Amino acid sequence: MQTSNNTILITGGSAGIGFEIAKLFSTQGNQVIITGRNQERLEAAVAKLPNVIAFNSDVTNEADVQKLVTKLTIGFPQLNMVINNAGNAFLYHLASSTDTITMAREEMLTNYLSVVRLNELLLPILKKQPQASFVNVSSIVAFVPGSLAGYSASKAALHSYTQSLRVALENTAIKVFELMPPLVDTQFSAPIGGSKGISPATVAQDLFDSLATDNYEIRVGQTEDLYQLFLSSPAKALDMLQGQRQPVLA
Repeated sequence: MQTSNNTILITGGSAGIGFEIAKLFSTQGNQVIITGRNQERLEAAVAKLPNVIAFNSDVTNEADVQKLVTKLTIGFPQLNMVINNAGNAFLYHLASSTDTITMAREEMLTNYLSVVRLNELLLPILKKQPQASFVNVSSIVAFVPGSLAGYSASKAALHSYTQSLRVALENTAIKVFELMPPLVDTQFSAPIGGSKGISPATVAQDLFDSLATDNYEIRVGQTEDLYQLFLSSPAKALDMLQGQRQPVLA
């Protein structure tokens, strides 16, 4: 996949991993469009980045998504890359927390179902391009669940969907990538010890390098080690992740 001369949509692009991806790709000859729910944060992000514009849009809101797709169809018919980065997570314990269904529903909607909807709606635009790609940002917990039960389940669903989408589009010009970070040092992960994680800039660079080589499953840092252990012994991989006694969140 080419890494320049793209028109790229990044959901959740005003902070964390999304911001660093926007920062890197915007300096490499790409037009970048970021979305998010916080207008002030979007404006602050755009002020720091070249070749970037922002649309206030909530991926979980169907009306917002429809408006976004209309804007992209009319104003950016050359759109050829969609990076589904927006995410949500809650800290709760399955054995003691109450109303876990509400939190799990929100996690599944943001992290999985909203991706399915947005990709379906943008697929007609990408089909018109000579080269295009979807990038779904999942997590290390797509393979081995961490302490965040609902988040882990939603990322496992996203991983499975990504594989199915890749097969469905294998005879087209659209490539499907999955970015799987370990714990990353972002504001999003701060409540669960994110300061111990890798930098979001490292994740962005791994994505950039992997697009250039068509590495479709991008297992960043510790994710690759855990994945290899998972292949040989799922039980040991689960023990290792749970034994960290710290939930893992990309």
